[in-house]
Amino acid sequence: MSINKVILVGNLGKDPELRYTPSGAPVATFSLATSERYKDRNGEQQEKTEWHNIVAWRQLAEICGKYLHKGKQVYIEGKIQTRKYQDRDGNDRYITEIVADQMQMLGGRGDEGGGAGYARQSSAAPRGDQRPAAGGGQKREPSRDDFEEPPFNPDDDIPF
Repeated sequence: MSINKVILVGNLGKDPELRYTPSGAPVATFSLATSERYKDRNGEQQEKTEWHNIVAWRQLAEICGKYLHKGKQVYIEGKIQTRKYQDRDGNDRYITEIVADQMQMLGGRGDEGGGAGYARQSSAAPRGDQRPAAGGGQKREPSRDDFEEPPFNPDDDIPF
């Protein structure tokens, strides 16, 4: 058995970019900064920031595009994925990104965007006391399209 699960809590480095694939599927991309503080050998306080490329698909993409903005603190759950593409010069490039399947907005009401909100990629019910995003609650049987990503098209220029 293997598990590919990523949990991040960080701040958006830029507003999400919402695009649509040729088949009409929404995709949102944004960068997320996570920081860790530690003391170095001299006892000096240091901070290290790691940047993560986040990709959200379908309804979650539209929610991210509508409600997230630069600086907003969010909780992201998803999987890590590395993919290969060719740049305009024909060179092979690789990008590692987090494909989000859950997003929770963090921060208080004074955090430029209201209280916390919760969104999931699939139509499955939220776990525990997490609240569904606005507009949720419509019951339907999940379809295959809910769980598969459209094939990557290098002409979409999605890489960051």
